[in-house]
Amino acid sequence: MITFLCLVLCVTRVLSSSTQLAAVFPQDPALRIGSSLTATCVVSAELGLHTSTLYWTLNGKRLPSGSYSVLSPTALSVTLPRLNGSRQQSGDNLVCHSSGGHVLAGSCLYVGMPPEKPVNLTCWSRNTKDLTCKWAPGGQGETYIRTKYTLKYKLRWYGREKECEDYNTGQPYTCYIPRDLALFTPYEIWVEATNQLGAATSDVIILDILDVVTTDPPANVHVSRVGELEDQLSVRWGTPPALKDFLFQAKYQIRYRLEDSTDWKVMKDVGNQTSCRLAGLRSGTVYFVQVRCNPVGIYGSRNAGIWSDWSSPTAASTPHSERLQSGSCDPKSGEQNSTLRRELKQFFGWVRKHAFGCNSMSIKLYDQWRVWLQKSHKTRNQVGKEHFSCFWNAE
Repeated sequence: MITFLCLVLCVTRVLSSSTQLAAVFPQDPALRIGSSLTATCVVSAELGLHTSTLYWTLNGKRLPSGSYSVLSPTALSVTLPRLNGSRQQSGDNLVCHSSGGHVLAGSCLYVGMPPEKPVNLTCWSRNTKDLTCKWAPGGQGETYIRTKYTLKYKLRWYGREKECEDYNTGQPYTCYIPRDLALFTPYEIWVEATNQLGAATSDVIILDILDVVTTDPPANVHVSRVGELEDQLSVRWGTPPALKDFLFQAKYQIRYRLEDSTDWKVMKDVGNQTSCRLAGLRSGTVYFVQVRCNPVGIYGSRNAGIWSDWSSPTAASTPHSERLQSGSCDPKSGEQNSTLRRELKQFFGWVRKHAFGCNSMSIKLYDQWRVWLQKSHKTRNQVGKEHFSCFWNAE
């Protein structure tokens, strides 16, 4: 009781020395989830109000009178046990009202948890001059009160600590460093999380800008038929324009799926070619194809870069089978092999006619098909069932 009387006397002096006619104490406290709070509303005698006529609300909801205590004619307290996390990061509104509903004074309650150590910090550069980093909040990720995340970085062996300033990337827990980055020397990068209840720091990652270069997806992806070959499609794409001025060797991957499927099949060994032929596809079928790029060895870096996003899906269909169009639903194996050999003979006749003087890649391609044909004793349907290969043009 002595404590309450001292509080009332102190508050009364504050009110008498200012223009305030009412106040709630404590003002804007920060509390852990599960804590209890006793707040006091003190009114000036000039208002002519007795505290027995006052009431409290929390976020607009009237609190039960059983939680009130009249400390004096001008001081009324309320006790809130086992508080839950704040409903909004800007705080919960605890308000003292007169009997007529007028707002006398209020306080914001910040009820939450201190931040946990941020995790999964990763960074990438799109042109060797900038850097984008993203991370995830630690633990459950929800602190219930406003938590500030600050990305910091410095050169590993010298230089002063700097803070990333551009958090307006459209994605949470992301920051963009647009300029003034050094090459050929590692950086230390970390994230600090702070709120009214505490602070936490992520693990420090060490990276060289040249080792985390990525790029936009390959441009101008085109998928087309290969003449009348019913089981093949040709894929071509352009080098990502953002890296056209850099010395590097790109690696590419292709993935494709059937029109009515959600399962992508990935070809991981396309190499640094910018064209590829898919073989063993189903006839008369629509395929969706995507390509992505990994810039390797920029300015002599020995580490692989970061895979780009996949390009937008490009669709193309394989030709319909002539046998199916003729009404033969179950051709014999001999007919299938005969048709396959005829198609291959036509294909290689075209290669011999149009590829005069090309390098050994054409001969290698020819030999691969010959060996494959000689070893294949499968029917046409078996060949077309998920037997995918990639052949590069000799151009």
